[in-house]
Amino acid sequence: MKVDVLLGLQWGDEGKGKVVDVLTPHYDVITRFQGGPNAGHTLEFNNIKHVLHTIPSGIFREDKVNVIGNGVVIDPSIFKKEIDSLLKLGFDLKKTLYISKKAHLILPTHRLLDAAIEAAKGAAKIGSTLKGIGPAYRDKIGRDGLRVGDIMHNFKEKYDARVKQHIDLLTNFYHFDYKEALSDYEKAWFEGIETIRQFQLIESETFINNQIKLGKSVIAEGAQGTMLDIDFGSYPFVTSSNTISAGACTGLGIAPNKIGKVYGIFKAYCTRVGSGPFPTELHDATGQKLRDVGHEYGSTTGRPRRCGWLDLVALKYAIMINGVTELIMMKADVMDEFETISVCTHYKIDGQLTEDFPYELNDSVEPIYESLAGWKAPLTGITKEKDFPKELSDYISYLEAQLHVPITIVSVGPNRSQTIVR
Repeated sequence: MKVDVLLGLQWGDEGKGKVVDVLTPHYDVITRFQGGPNAGHTLEFNNIKHVLHTIPSGIFREDKVNVIGNGVVIDPSIFKKEIDSLLKLGFDLKKTLYISKKAHLILPTHRLLDAAIEAAKGAAKIGSTLKGIGPAYRDKIGRDGLRVGDIMHNFKEKYDARVKQHIDLLTNFYHFDYKEALSDYEKAWFEGIETIRQFQLIESETFINNQIKLGKSVIAEGAQGTMLDIDFGSYPFVTSSNTISAGACTGLGIAPNKIGKVYGIFKAYCTRVGSGPFPTELHDATGQKLRDVGHEYGSTTGRPRRCGWLDLVALKYAIMINGVTELIMMKADVMDEFETISVCTHYKIDGQLTEDFPYELNDSVEPIYESLAGWKAPLTGITKEKDFPKELSDYISYLEAQLHVPITIVSVGPNRSQTIVR
């Protein structure tokens, strides 16, 4: 058996949660391998919208095992809110959700450091979600982090020592007023720790590899998107983890030869949240139309997303980096009302055309477009590929010819039923 990986190919918000929910019936174990609660995976079914931040998107399917892997960073207070909201809906996850002992914890002072660091950057800020994720990963790499397994061994002593170091930074380096906020954060945070104690804390790398040996099928769910990868994204406007398929190896403890299919998810257009370069961004009425029709506002933060045309230069790069074997196109229905649809096929940099993704995206990168006919027809009621408008079929064929990877699923609405397998 192999571990299949499902991840975003753009700047996040591609619709990964919905696709995991749709694919879950084919898998025994659903895992998250990186990222923190800045992820907001939205699932919609039975006329109810569910937003998950830390928990894998397979939890709404019965008899499935869900694992939060070692590469994830967990905020206990946010985790508790998620668990409480799911309990109200009748989902008790204590028997089906496993948490890696090696997953790192986001401390209350990590959130304060996040705010202090972003404020210190002024106009150069990266647009952090201020959830403390960057500082938590920084402590992990600096070998100063606290892990889930630490809650079982001298935890208060370890916690107090780390918080003291953070307070020294907040006071003496950032001159940041933290006291009132810290008190509020800590109460909810320690309640969250007690919630985590109620779950099955495991050596997730051993557990997952044993599941593979037993012939169980496993899918690894990524958070954010390829263009936010700490190594290969639009640095420094990136997240703090490896969002690419290789991150599944380090974030779960599986060997590279255990990777099977790689599902790459992309929108029929592009969006981005926060600061950073975005070559195909539209600052006009068309961009606003994409935002309004696509409801492009962050599921975690509520922030309006920046919108633009599909960028094939970035998409080809993401496919290459991840070894994508199948493509999944989301939000095709958002394009229903457009007479023409533009696609960026090249960048012009210093007067030269290129299809290669550059070392750095900056103002000198000019997108070069091709235009295709829009379908001018509603897609949300379509249930079979044979009913696609010709222009949509042409759009899909055009993309497959450019990307050299098959588009196997097309989403025509937010509900799990509005997903067409080709």
